[in-house]
Amino acid sequence: MNTFLIFFPKKIISVDTYRSEIAQRALSEGVHLINDVSGGSYDSKMFDVISDNKIPYVLMHLRGTPKDMMSKTDYNDLMVDIMSYFRKKIDKLKSLGINDIILDPGFGFAKNIKQNFSLLNNLKDFKVLNYPILVGISRKSMIYKTLNTTPDKALNGSSVLHTISLMKGANILRTHDVKEAVECVKIVSQLKG
Repeated sequence: MNTFLIFFPKKIISVDTYRSEIAQRALSEGVHLINDVSGGSYDSKMFDVISDNKIPYVLMHLRGTPKDMMSKTDYNDLMVDIMSYFRKKIDKLKSLGINDIILDPGFGFAKNIKQNFSLLNNLKDFKVLNYPILVGISRKSMIYKTLNTTPDKALNGSSVLHTISLMKGANILRTHDVKEAVECVKIVSQLKG
């Protein structure tokens, strides 16, 4: 067993990878879930690994690759296109017996700043799919470019957008600043009663 899991047995460990071989190795070390930025598009064996191991899977929306994704921001309708992507991927995952799915709309991945804010504003729309929503916006360019600053100075903007994300239906925040994100969760939880 991984040393980290021995010292922190109550922590849920996620590994970000789009490679099935890395996912399998991580799972054999005790990892609890896989976060795949490609949504299974880069490695045809990824869904099989998830299915065989019966573990949660973070399904992220992305077009293209990290090298060319910003040239793929032309959507007919941003929300409809992403919803269609999720529905197709969910159907494929469910056909393989994978039901423990977390949706990540992929902020910053094949989306420009305006599209990222539109996505955030309409985040609740994904609730119709009945899966938890993960939001990864911490210190992203949509924040620091809007504020005309740098990623290392984007904590306040990240906290503001984390709070908005939670109000709009996010269940999980992927963040660089855990303490501040936990504070956002506590405040929003208090507000929601």
